[in-house]
Amino acid sequence: MPLLVGLLAYLIGSLSFAVIVSRVLGLNDPRTYGSKNPGATNVLRSGSKKAAVLTLLLDAVKGWLPVALVGWYGKPYGLEEGTLALAGMGAFAGHLYPVFFKFQGGKGVATALGVLLGFEVWLGLATLMTWVIVAYFSRYSSLAALVSALFAPAYYLFGGGVAWVMAGPVLLATGVMSLLLIYRHAQNIGRLINGTETRIGQKKS
Repeated sequence: MPLLVGLLAYLIGSLSFAVIVSRVLGLNDPRTYGSKNPGATNVLRSGSKKAAVLTLLLDAVKGWLPVALVGWYGKPYGLEEGTLALAGMGAFAGHLYPVFFKFQGGKGVATALGVLLGFEVWLGLATLMTWVIVAYFSRYSSLAALVSALFAPAYYLFGGGVAWVMAGPVLLATGVMSLLLIYRHAQNIGRLINGTETRIGQKKS
């Protein structure tokens, strides 16, 4: 059963809403312009704030929903913390490597946020506030994502997850997602260092 939950979460995560929303609204495929990343930040470069907001919300929901469903209905079926973590990882992996879109996915920021909100609401909110603060002062979405990824496992560990120690499934899933998110931002890190990273709202040639 846990593996089935993980698979279903992966399929939900594989819905690339950046592409879907852009098609529905008659916009260009986000994989063909800007950073070519199918995510809300790149969709914003299309000039449509509506499309970017919809993408952001739907990408977050697809990370939150599988985790929330396990949390709400899983215990009677023996699906507890391990399955909760597996559902989160499945949804996140689906966004990064979507089976419906030739395994070409986004960087996972919104979906990871949704997963964290599913794990613990306070964890998701703390991570979101970190992103907002860094993004507001730096105007770099990538830098905000990187800082948030670094802080998320620490928030969980010191904000109520100490009993899990380092082997806790939710903490482990949070840590793995953070590492994958940092890995997916490798090119952004290089551009940040070189001073060539695109700021929020700036169109990328």
